[in-house]
This record gives sequence, structure tokens and C-alpha cells, in this order.
Amino acid sequence: MTDEIPRGLPAPPPLGTAALPPGTYGGQVVLVTGGGTGLGKAIAAEFARLGADLVIASRRAGQLKAAQEELAAVPGAGRVTSAVCDIRDPERIAEVFDAAEAALGLPDVLVNNAAANFPCPAEDLTPGAWRAVVDTTLTGTWFTTREFGRRHLAAATPGSIVNIGASYAWTGGPGFAHSAAAKAGVKNLVETLAVEWGPYGIQVNGLVPGLFPHADMTADIRGGLEHAAPDAKDSRQPALRVGAPRELGWAATFLASPFARFITGHTLVVDGANWQRRALVNPEVIPIRSQLGRGPFTP
Repeated sequence: MTDEIPRGLPAPPPLGTAALPPGTYGGQVVLVTGGGTGLGKAIAAEFARLGADLVIASRRAGQLKAAQEELAAVPGAGRVTSAVCDIRDPERIAEVFDAAEAALGLPDVLVNNAAANFPCPAEDLTPGAWRAVVDTTLTGTWFTTREFGRRHLAAATPGSIVNIGASYAWTGGPGFAHSAAAKAGVKNLVETLAVEWGPYGIQVNGLVPGLFPHADMTADIRGGLEHAAPDAKDSRQPALRVGAPRELGWAATFLASPFARFITGHTLVVDGANWQRRALVNPEVIPIRSQLGRGPFTP
């Protein structure tokens, strides 16, 4: 009898492979907030590959221009436009929807990807730091969702919303009290609005990414990963690998597609079961201040 050799979950199909039939989103308009970089751009690319017309929104104009050109070059992509938008500003959100309707039509799908986050011990969070994260991640998501919902309710048309969440909406997030509280609110919006708006044909679902390394990760998150596991990211995942950004895009395109019409009010976690991992003996508790290299708290 030989010892079993752990192999982990298989690698995904190659970049450029579509998860749904070609043209699934032909003639549909998809709005992705935070779509100029990182996972938002990866999600937008998979909608583009399936024929969608795209609107990508972000606060940074320079990143948007480059992303728009990149997404327009995706094989199968429809038209691609971009808009500078701070989702904390409901008036600007309305202007973005007006421009999208004029250029492409009312968005059929909204992906709420834009968020703010940074690690910080709870006791060090200033009122401004708290608001910076909660106002973007929760309130901004609500403003964008509200605008999308009101327009579809007025037009009596169906629509689909995908909110990007986080697993600490369930578990809590030491070092991320502001973001965890905001993401718990985002998850609750999924469950509440799915019931409220379901009778009018509007789906609302959530999508939670695990570890998907990408070029646009912030320096603090990248530094934390390198500090925790500089050579062992894969071995710390039950899947024995990290995710490829396109895998998150495939999940998003499925949730918003005609093939998932009876799925609503659900939050799908795409992380290779990492958030459910437990050890037989828990590791030593290291306070968040120590993990972040901060000294004792002083008021």
C-alpha cells in the first residue's frame, strides 16, 4: 500500500476559454464598477468574451482608458465604454447610467465590484477610515444597486445584479472590522433585494472570491501574502493552488446568465474551500497588532 499523494484541484481551462455558449451576452449591456483593474477587469473580460457590450466604471481615468482598450480587443467583445465614477456619489452614478443608456442601452447586468479596504486594528480605526471603507463598499454598492433597480422597475424589464462579497461576512475579519461589517451588509442586500425585486424579474446574487493573485493587488495585501507564505501560497489552500482570475469571471457570467434564472438571493464562494478550512489543532493566536507590525496601542 502506497501513501496517497495530494494533487489538489485540477487547473482551470486556459485563458480565452468561454464557460458559456458563444454570444450568450450578445445584445446585452453589462456595467462593472471597479472594472478598470484587477478582478473587476477579469470579470468584465469574460462578459466581453461572450459578446456583451460593456460599461466599466472606476475613479481613475488613466486606468480606465487602458482597460477599455484591452477589453475592446477581447475576441467576441461588443462595444466597450468607460466612465469615471465615485460610487459614493449618487448623482454621478445617475449620470453614468444616463450615459450608458444613451450610448448602449440600459444595463441588463450590474456587477458591484468597486470597494475599499486596508488592514487595520479595530482600535486604530479613525472615523474617517471607517467611513472611507463603509461608504464605498456598502453605501456605494447600495447607491449603484438602487439606481439599477429603479430604472428596471420603471421600465418593467428584467435584470441581474452580482455583488462581489467576502467570506468574512460570515466569519468575521480580524484586522478588517470596517470591511467585514460592510461586506456583511452587502451580503444582506443580496438576500433582502432578491425577495423584494424577484417578483419584478430582477435577480440579485453574491460572488465571493478567494485568493486570486493579480497584477493590481494593493501593496499591503501583496506584502501580507508574501510575509505569511512567500513560497507556500498553494500549500496553504485545500485546492493546493490559488485561483485564476478568469475562474471568478466564469462564475459571474453564469450567475447573471439565462442558465441561472432560478438562482437568486444566493452568495457563491469561489475559493477552493479555503474559507472552510480548519486545523485539528488551532495555530497560535497572534494579535492583529503584532501581525501588522504595530506596537502597543496608545490613545
